[in-house]
Amino acid sequence: MHDYLQITVGAVLVYNFVLARFLGICPFLGVSKRIDTALGMSGAVIFVMTLASAATAGVFQLLLAHTLTIGGMSVKLQFLQILLFILIIAALVQIVEIVLQKFSPALYRSLGIYLPLITTNCAVLGVATINAQAYYSVWMSTVNGFFSGVGFALALILFASLRERLEMAKVPKPFEGMPIALITAGILALAFMGFSGLC
Repeated sequence: MHDYLQITVGAVLVYNFVLARFLGICPFLGVSKRIDTALGMSGAVIFVMTLASAATAGVFQLLLAHTLTIGGMSVKLQFLQILLFILIIAALVQIVEIVLQKFSPALYRSLGIYLPLITTNCAVLGVATINAQAYYSVWMSTVNGFFSGVGFALALILFASLRERLEMAKVPKPFEGMPIALITAGILALAFMGFSGLC
């Protein structure tokens, strides 16, 4: 139980992919102008991270963690890890894209290019790689993937709400737009550094 609590708190607050590990910055900055778009992207990332973590952990434990003997030579298949993980993540993102296009065309249009970019989102690949390096079980990997997605969503929604407030604020001319957004993201990252002693 302690392990799961540590994974949960660590994934959401201490090792937050956006604000502590600085992974997944592209959708973080691109989709955070409005809260409704940030909510849609958050749901998609949580879904993809959770399923990708479960699927990649299963593939890792069934196939990649073992050593094969071919013609008297031992061959470790871990060199295929990144390739297989990217293929699994790409397949899951395609499923999310098809479902969103069918059931929520408005959200699909508002996410735009950032939805297929989840495939190359280093946060999704990062959680799968971290699970493999830690030799987490499929269940622990799934929990870590889900709560890493929740941490990504928390950062994205917090940042989107701050950016909406900044649009109404009087900002000096040189800081308007992306400069004040980057400064705000930096301050938010500093705030999350306060959680570093929890795990």
